[in-house]
Amino acid sequence: MKQNEIYEKVRDFKRRFPTTISWRLRAHSKVAAKLINKDENILYAFAAQKSPTSFNVLSTFVFVLTDKRIVLAQKRMFYGYFYYSITPDMFNDLTLRMGLIWGKAIIDTVREQVYLSGLTKGALEELETVLSKYMIQKKRELELGDEADKAKVVDMEKELVKISKRGEN
Repeated sequence: MKQNEIYEKVRDFKRRFPTTISWRLRAHSKVAAKLINKDENILYAFAAQKSPTSFNVLSTFVFVLTDKRIVLAQKRMFYGYFYYSITPDMFNDLTLRMGLIWGKAIIDTVREQVYLSGLTKGALEELETVLSKYMIQKKRELELGDEADKAKVVDMEKELVKISKRGEN
């Protein structure tokens, strides 16, 4: 079930931004679905290259924002997979860079920088909105702990799901 949900969100992202570089979306979505826990809700999913340059077009990952973390998954060509998880306490910063054709987003974490490349201008703008809202809300939840306003949390999650379904516009 989660595999289909992830794949549908990634495919919708790819339909909205067809020139974003990504391959083998179904295989990557299947890996991501295996790694997401049953108690996690999928808020948003997209595909991008996890590479600091746009020239490496074989590094497609599926990125899934859940209500607890960001999951990055890639099915390797022959066997195995790559998996990364970014929890909200690891977020530091988000940087965007737009080139002539493609841009990149850089998620700065405590341990490393995660580069998302091969993104079109529209995709970059949507990801900035989604990732910024997600990071701000999760940081706020960490600061407030149990006192976090559950209504605002639910509203943010509904907003991300809505963006995922039909784009920001």
